[in-house]
Amino acid sequence: MLDEINEIQSDLAQLIRLALAEQTEDVRLFVARLVRKYRNTDPELAEQMDLYLRAKAPRSSTPLRKAAAQPVLPTQTLPVDDESRLSLLKVFKDEPSREQPLLSLDLEETLSQLIQERRQTERLASMGLSPTRSAIFVGPPGVGKTLTARWLASQLGVPLYVLDLTAVMSSLLGRSGSNLRAALDFSKRDPCVLLLDEIDAIAKRRSDDADIGELKRLVTVILQEVDEWPATGLLLAATNHAELIDPALWRRFDLVINFKAPAMPAVKQAIKRFLGQDYALFGRWIDILAFVFNGESFSDIERDLQRFRRAVALSTASDADLIEEFVKSRALVLERQGRIDLAVLLAKQTRLSQHTISDITGVSRDTIRKYTSEQPPIAKKPSKRKPDA
Repeated sequence: MLDEINEIQSDLAQLIRLALAEQTEDVRLFVARLVRKYRNTDPELAEQMDLYLRAKAPRSSTPLRKAAAQPVLPTQTLPVDDESRLSLLKVFKDEPSREQPLLSLDLEETLSQLIQERRQTERLASMGLSPTRSAIFVGPPGVGKTLTARWLASQLGVPLYVLDLTAVMSSLLGRSGSNLRAALDFSKRDPCVLLLDEIDAIAKRRSDDADIGELKRLVTVILQEVDEWPATGLLLAATNHAELIDPALWRRFDLVINFKAPAMPAVKQAIKRFLGQDYALFGRWIDILAFVFNGESFSDIERDLQRFRRAVALSTASDADLIEEFVKSRALVLERQGRIDLAVLLAKQTRLSQHTISDITGVSRDTIRKYTSEQPPIAKKPSKRKPDA
C-alpha cells in the first residue's frame, strides 16, 4: 500500500513539473501513459483522466504558430506527366486549427512524439540525433490514414503533397519511373509532408511474377528514395494491403503505424462529432447507433449519419423512422445472439413496443421478455455472420 502511495505521489510530482514548465504536449503524453497505467488498478481514475484528455484538444505551441504564419511553400510549378499534362501531386495547405482526427490513445501518443521531434530538431541534433524521416500507415480503408496525414502537415505548418498514382502511371513504357522521380525530387526541395497513398499499387513484392518489369523498377526507385529522404521533410506511405508490400520496403521506413477499426468509445465519439448540431435530436439513440456501428470505419459512420441529417433537414423522415429502418437493415446480418442483444438494448433504451422490436430484430417477444427480465450483459461487438434459418 505504501509503495502504491509513493508511486502516485511520484506521478503527481512529475505531472506538476511538466505543467509548471508549460510543456503542454508533454503533459498530454504523460497523462496518456497514466491512463494506460491505471486502467487495471484504478479504472475510474483512468476513465476520468481519459475524458479530460479527450475533452481538451491540443493547442499549437508558439513555435508552431510562427511556422504557420509564414509557411514555406514551393515557388516552382508542380511536376506534370508529359503525356496527359496531369499534375503528379495533389496539394493540401490546411491551417493549424484543423480538427484533430479521431485517434486511439496509442496513435495519439505516437503522432504527438513525431510532431515534437520536428519542433525540437535542434535539441535532437545536439545529441547527434535526427527526427523521424519516414513512416508507413497500415490499416483498412476509412480509418483516417489520409486525414491524419493532412492533420500532421497542418500541425507542422507545411503543405501536404499526395502522390497521384493515376498521373504517375503513364501509358508510355518507362515514363512511370521518371514521373515518380520527378514527384519525389520536387517534394525534397522544400519542407513538406509527402504521402504515397495506396503504396501497395506500385510497391508490390518484386517476386510477384504477375507484375511487369515497369512496376518492379518503381519499387527500386521507392527503396532508394526512402533511404535518401532528407530530414527536412516527412515521407509517409499508406496501405490497405500490407501483405502486398515488398518486404524490403518495410525495413526502410523509420516507423510503422497501425490504424485499426475503431473501438466502442471511439465509435461513440465519432457519432457525436459527425452528428454536429443534430446531436440534440439523435442523442437519445447514441447507444443503439454505437451498437450497430461497432466495427465500422469512421468514413462509413460519417456517410450514414450525413444521410440521416439530410433526411431530417428536408423533412423527408423523422429521426425515429430513420433509426428504426437502419437498425432493421443491420439486424439482418447479425447472428442470433447479436440480434438478441440488440433487441434487449432497444427494449431498455427506447419506448418501442416489444412487437415493434420483434419486427425490427426478428427476435420473438417471448425471447425479449426472457432476456430483459434476466438482464444479461450486452455483447461488446456483434458478429456479422448471418445465422441459419
